[in-house]
Amino acid sequence: MEFRVKALDREQAVLASTVDAVDESDARRQLGLLGLRVISLTPAGRTRPWAKTAKVPLVIFSQELVALLEAGLSLVESIEALTEKEHCPAVRRPLEQILSRLYEGQTLGAALAEHPNIFPHLYVATVRASERTGSLREALTRFIAYQQQIDSLRKTLINASIYPAVLLGAGILVTLFLMVYVVPRFSSIYEDLGSDLPFGSRVLLQWGRLLQAHTLAVLVIAVGSGAALVYSLSRRTTRAAMGAAIAKLPAIGRQMRLYQLARLYRTVGMLLRSGMPALTAMNMSAGLLSDSLRAAFTEATRAVKEGQSIANAMERYELTTPVAARMLRVGERSGNMGEMTERIAAFYDEELARWAAIVTRLIEPLFMTAIGLLIGVIVVLMYFPIFQLAGSVQ
Repeated sequence: MEFRVKALDREQAVLASTVDAVDESDARRQLGLLGLRVISLTPAGRTRPWAKTAKVPLVIFSQELVALLEAGLSLVESIEALTEKEHCPAVRRPLEQILSRLYEGQTLGAALAEHPNIFPHLYVATVRASERTGSLREALTRFIAYQQQIDSLRKTLINASIYPAVLLGAGILVTLFLMVYVVPRFSSIYEDLGSDLPFGSRVLLQWGRLLQAHTLAVLVIAVGSGAALVYSLSRRTTRAAMGAAIAKLPAIGRQMRLYQLARLYRTVGMLLRSGMPALTAMNMSAGLLSDSLRAAFTEATRAVKEGQSIANAMERYELTTPVAARMLRVGERSGNMGEMTERIAAFYDEELARWAAIVTRLIEPLFMTAIGLLIGVIVVLMYFPIFQLAGSVQ
């Protein structure tokens, strides 16, 4: 849900923008973490799903900005160069607005905060933290590495599901072709046999005739079901319900939990290494988790605020593994929590990649076997009366 907001930043400048949040309290929490004092907060009208919004490629933008800063250009000169080279109006417009804010003397973090639909809160918080320490280039470099690792993990899981999805789609299409086109033609051959057909063959032929007689209705139902499925998956509540149901499965649920924890630890590590306090980094990262894990992480954050160590709090609320808990304790003793949490995330990534590779190798033969059996049963039931006739003739 989007909210229109007017707020004061640390320099007492008035900012007007929008923020995406679950409810009003969540919007105020996000704005407070960015150091903004809310003046007014009102729900924004519903936006059309097909409406075009500006989309700045964050990784490319950050890489180019780092390259220009390393070449010796000032921040304003770098943003000027990036604005001048951009030909797409939807991308050039927000860059021009950011540049005008820099001309007015605002910080880059404050300028980026005016475009929450383009620059996520984690990105803005990273920039704000780096501005306090004077390490903008290092912070942007860490964000680039963070985003590339997140994208790499996501691509690994998506690639692991492509081939099974293709097999499933091909199996469904072949089955429909047999049922709608081939089976009805066999039924016309077997009409004279009537009740002498085996029970399985009669059921198959009746279904084939039914699908052929109502082909248009079947197509309409299939297209409508597909559209309804796509619409349902686009809604956050549906995805959350599906995620909660999948998370209850023993093996898959554990890997989904590891995937969320990997994102959590990597985000916390990036924010810590950018100079952000541990509690602030933990609060800002809570939105990456599902509802069940977020509740546990909120309790862990409260325990850390009350004085417990991060390792004990995370272990107490089952947000870590034995190996990761030991690594957290080492990080706390050495004062290097940022690097240690990123190592934990890398450890989880490797485990997820191994699991995805194993599952992919298992699913492929299982899917091919199931599809082959289904098609084989249809073919056998179609030809079984012919086998009977040949036996009776002999």
